[in-house]
Amino acid sequence: MNPIVAALPNVSNPAAQREVPAVADGKNDDFARMLMDVLKEVNASQANAQSLQNAFMAGQPVEIHDLKIAIERANVAMQLTLQIRNKLLDAYTQIMQMQV
Repeated sequence: MNPIVAALPNVSNPAAQREVPAVADGKNDDFARMLMDVLKEVNASQANAQSLQNAFMAGQPVEIHDLKIAIERANVAMQLTLQIRNKLLDAYTQIMQMQV
């Protein structure tokens, strides 16, 4: 499981699904694809933790340690994704403030 994926917000956000313009060498497309894959993994991690939690609350046989691990994995992934987002926003802000 990729930890970056677990940290990103829900993929169903329309702003996160905007198309990124392609560059002639295709590097921009690769980055956008990689970012979407990571977001999907984070979303899957959160969905897995939620489904285990729902099963536990419904009285189905769920191991407590598996539930706790899934919840913590989703939490750590989300925190990592938020920190990466913050660093990217800081870098973007610094670039925009540069004088040419």
